[in-house]
Amino acid sequence: MTLNKTILLKGMQLYTENEKIENSYLLIKDQKIIDYGSLKNLSSTAKFDEVVEVPTSFKAVPGFIDIHIHGVNGADVMDATPEALETMSTALPKEGTTSFLATTMTQSSDAIENALKNVGEFLAKNQPSGQAEILGAHLEGPFVNAKRAGAQPVQHIVDSNLEVFQKWNVLTGDTIRVVTLAPEQPGGLEFVKHLKENNIIASIGHSDATYEEVVEAIEAGASHVTHLFNQMRGLHHREPGVVGAAFLHDELTAEIIADGVHVRPEMVKLAYKNKGKDRLILITDSMRAKCLKNGVYDLGGQDVTVKDGKALLQDGTLAGSILRLGDGLKNMVDFTECALEDVIQMTSVNPAKQLNVYDHKGSISVGKDADIVILDDDLNVFMTFCRGKLAYHQGGEES
Repeated sequence: MTLNKTILLKGMQLYTENEKIENSYLLIKDQKIIDYGSLKNLSSTAKFDEVVEVPTSFKAVPGFIDIHIHGVNGADVMDATPEALETMSTALPKEGTTSFLATTMTQSSDAIENALKNVGEFLAKNQPSGQAEILGAHLEGPFVNAKRAGAQPVQHIVDSNLEVFQKWNVLTGDTIRVVTLAPEQPGGLEFVKHLKENNIIASIGHSDATYEEVVEAIEAGASHVTHLFNQMRGLHHREPGVVGAAFLHDELTAEIIADGVHVRPEMVKLAYKNKGKDRLILITDSMRAKCLKNGVYDLGGQDVTVKDGKALLQDGTLAGSILRLGDGLKNMVDFTECALEDVIQMTSVNPAKQLNVYDHKGSISVGKDADIVILDDDLNVFMTFCRGKLAYHQGGEES
């Protein structure tokens, strides 16, 4: 496939930054969106190298951005191999994900270093179009609170350490974009300030912080909450906790796992009503068992049993998800009755803005990367284009 050929997508409903266009067209060239509009305005004499006919009831939306994902299809970021990242990048377009953050977890210092170095080396090479693009790393732990460890191995949890973090960031080529930490732990606030000063997102997660401690963290520069509700001090009428602070403070954008398992549907709806479409980001937090059969899998050196849509440690603790982001989108619509435009905000626009890549990702706009997802009548992922190249076609072969 030559890079400079012009591809025409035609017929579908098109969800652009500012409007929905029925019976539309979209033009792709050199991995970018070069034009779009109503099909009636497309020149009848225009020539295209490839034409993709799409049913008029199907919907073209911007590609999804998963800012918190550990693994899929047997691969995990902590495997610390280029093959693992390649597997993830190839598998994710099937669920509509066109870019993501490679997410680590609490492990030994050597294991984290190896994983981050691998991400850095992978990013140093030009990632080909036609697969989900890694936008950087999300460091989840080890600077968290053991009281809220969840599936983060307690024996490897440590206090915030700027020197260690700076070493790790260098290994990634300065591409750590998000750090999940517990700001109430020793050195936490200083760490948050350092992250803010270096344009890295400080995210409150695996935290037992009180409301007042979260407010201090916000003042220090925290702007994000990792998997809202899960492994954090919850909402209480005498202690609002991390959840209450997330609801009350617009400075915080909150991730949420909309699988109905990590957060029951009514609580997803509560979060949506409180944070709104502009302050929620759908994530998967998925582990390597996603796309595989029920069984026992490894997560950070721990056995995880996957059965009936749940991934559990031996003691019953939830250990990541097997959620596909496209299913998260459908669930969000079902749980909240929100409009498709609103859920596009949560899967594409908000993560792009939070990562400061909205100038080239996160919406359908001329000049942006041609990361396009076609949804069918039931909002299932039908086709995915990653930077202008077909990466997934339902019932067909990937190009």
